[in-house]
This record gives sequence, structure tokens and C-alpha cells, in this order.
Amino acid sequence: MHLNSLTIDQVREALQQGHTTAIRLTESFYARIEVEDAAIGAYLTLSKERALQKAARIDALVSRGEQLPCLAGVPVGIKDVMATRDVRTTAGSKILANYIPPYDSTAVARLEHAGAIVLGKMNCDEFAMGSSNENSAYRPVHNPRDLSRVPGGSSGGSAAAVAAGMAVAALGSDTGGSIRQPAAFCGVVGLMPTYGRVSRYGLIAFASSLDRIGPLAKTVKDAAILLHTIAGRDAMDATSADLPVPDYVAELDKPVAGLRLGIPREYFADGLDGEVRVAVEAAIEKLGSLGCEIVPISLPHTEYAIPTYYLVATAEASSNLARYDGVRYGYRASGVQSLSEMYERTRDAGFGPEVKRRIMLGTYALSAGYYQAYYLKAQRVRTLLARDFDQAFQKVDVIVTPTSPTPAFKLSEKTTDPLAMYLADVYTVTADLVGIPGISVPCGETTQGLPVGLQILGRHFDEGTILHLAHQYEKNRAHGA
Repeated sequence: MHLNSLTIDQVREALQQGHTTAIRLTESFYARIEVEDAAIGAYLTLSKERALQKAARIDALVSRGEQLPCLAGVPVGIKDVMATRDVRTTAGSKILANYIPPYDSTAVARLEHAGAIVLGKMNCDEFAMGSSNENSAYRPVHNPRDLSRVPGGSSGGSAAAVAAGMAVAALGSDTGGSIRQPAAFCGVVGLMPTYGRVSRYGLIAFASSLDRIGPLAKTVKDAAILLHTIAGRDAMDATSADLPVPDYVAELDKPVAGLRLGIPREYFADGLDGEVRVAVEAAIEKLGSLGCEIVPISLPHTEYAIPTYYLVATAEASSNLARYDGVRYGYRASGVQSLSEMYERTRDAGFGPEVKRRIMLGTYALSAGYYQAYYLKAQRVRTLLARDFDQAFQKVDVIVTPTSPTPAFKLSEKTTDPLAMYLADVYTVTADLVGIPGISVPCGETTQGLPVGLQILGRHFDEGTILHLAHQYEKNRAHGA
């Protein structure tokens, strides 16, 4: 039995059958990290003492014959933008290099309550700003499938760890594609829930109207189990929805025959890599063979998604990151003579180039004389984008697209061209802007062996439909049916 290849169900079964212990399983993952992570760079901080203490409690439950919680003994990683009590949380930035939170984020607390073992904190683009995981202040993350390529961003560490067998699953965050695009690049499953489905309490904010927490996993079923665990109303987050959380796992095996799949022509236009197109179109054909109805649709305002996103997101980032000033917590410049000098030198040394770029873009968009011309107009276009999806969902049940226009690109290939980097998110940002859920599931490989992701988007709070469609595709593709 290869412990590092187990799924969530297999971990539970292995513990119950006595094939392993939670401590032995946890130690096997730390051994794998020690061997593999020097080349990949997925982890920033390990929480071994905390993990082994939790594992010992799980083993005690097993020895007493007590019922195990749903994630008992499952080793997971946490993107380093989520607070973890007494464990360093940096957001991939020098400005929070020594920040140790006194509390857990709600999503982390719910995972641990369900028995999960937190191995450590995952590398990410600084403050979740990036599409390649090259913006981390500490080191870039390398794609386990090809170490010369990026894993995607900003949740690149989370995706890479799952792909490399250094975690059974992980939590990431998605503001413009940061769960789904790394999942596609690394060949794993990445799920972005509806805005409000999962509490953001304890998530270090990038853009508050866009940020979401979600799972990266080896299988769609694992993603469904994780979402069910972390979803639901939280009194600590006023934006979390007070809605019942369905049993996503129970819905996975529902038939998909008769589901109407919307195929937007705007997502299959110029700029889509030929091999990605072939893989995605083959996946759509497979879904059609399962009885799904393929419906051509149009999302006419798609061309405005990238500029709209980079106005809304940067404006909110400018506001959210104002708190990092050297006064209350985080890095503080030394040898300064005045308060204004401390602010200037702290933020100059503490923030990396991409974060500074986005703060400046956002501050400009919010400044007097430009607010109406830029930020307000972007919010109006955001409404038009939402209307596109509302109208489409009157005709179809889900929307199916490529996750990314290209497979994983080379490290440093786009770092000197921010616009080219931003366009890597062209198929993912719109779902963030309109608040709907989306999942990326592997659907093939290029001739170079690089993974390709299929993106399935659903109506607000209808994660169940996209999960069961993704599961049926995953199962039938694996069986060659």
C-alpha cells in the first residue's frame, strides 16, 4: 500500500482496518516532503508537532473502537493566506515574515474538527496575487509534472503538493482563478465554491468581494467531502450564506443524462492552445455520450472580464493592504526618523513588485477624478457580466469551458510581461466576478505530458450539479467508457 497515494476514503479504511496508523501516515508524508520538496518548493512552514499530536488523538479513537470523523487522519496542507493558531502565516510576503496568528481561520478549524492532520502552510504568490507562483517572497514553486514549468497561481503550492503526493488534499483560495488554474496545470481537481458558501474568517484579504476558500484534491469525491466539511454559515463572517449545505457526496452518482451543457463560443476563440482545445472538445464529446445535451451559447461581455477584474481586484487590494504599515504587526523598517518615513520604508521593503503594482493600480482607480471613469465603470460592467450568466443559466444547467488557454508555461516566461501573465486568467476571472461556483477536473494531456483542465461552472450555490457532472466525467474517462 502506497500511503502517499491514498484518497480520503482510503485513509479512513486503512485506519479502520489497521493497515496503518495516523502517526505512521503523517510521518510518511513528512518523509515524502523531505525528499521531494527541495525541488518543488510547495511548503513554507511545517507544523510537525501539531500534526503528530492530532494524529495521536486519532489513533486513540481507533484503539478505543470509536466512530471516526469524516477526515480522520487525512494529511492536508493549508495555503499560507489562512490563519493558523501558533503557526507562522506569511501570505507569501516579507511584510508578514514573522506573523504568528493567535487563532485559526474557520475553514482550518472545521477541517481539524473533522479529524484532518494539518501538515503545514503552502507556498503561494504574495497576498495571492499571481498566476504562476513566482511572486512568492520566499521561492517559486515548480510544477511536479515538469520542474521547468510553473504550477499555476496563486495556490501553486497547494496544487503541487497534492500532485506530488505531499498531501492528500489542500485548501487554496480563488480570487481570479487561483484554485482552478493551478489544478489544471498540475493535473488535480480544484473547486471554487459560490461566494458566501465557505467562511472567509481568517483568510488574509486580497479582494474582499472576490476571495473564496476551496479544496484541491486528487478526486472529485475528495473535493466534495472537503467542501461539505468547510461549508456553511459562520457568525464570524457576515458574507457567509445562511443556507443549508447539501450532502455533496450523496449527489455524485446521480445520472447526468439530460443535463444541458452550455458551450460559450467566446472561450473557444483565438488564443486557445490547439492541444488544449482538442482535449476539452474530446471531454465535451464524452459528456455528450453520457446523455448530456450540448448547447452552444454566447457570453457577449467576456472580452471585458480581464480589464474589469484588474480594476475591481486592485482597488480592493489597495484598501485591504493599507493595514500593513509597520504599526500594529508584521515587518517594520528600522532607523527611521518620522512616521511617514516608517510607512514608506516599511511598505517599500515589505511588499514585492507585483503587490506594489496592484496597489498603485488600485489606488489610481479609486483616486479623486478617476473613481467614476475606472472603478465605478468596472462595477457596471461586472453587472453586465453577471447578466450574461443569468441569461445563459435560463437555457442551460452548467457551462463548460477550458480552465486555461494554455498548459503550464515555463518559469520566467511571462514575468517581464505583466499583461501576458494577467491573460493566463482569461477563462477563470469571470466566475469570480459574478460569484458562481466552478471546478477544474483533469481532461487529458498534451504531447509533452502536460495536464489539461476542464472547467465546469454552475449556478449560485449549485455546487452539487458541477460536482456530480465532474465526478461522472472523471469516472467514465478513467474507465474508458
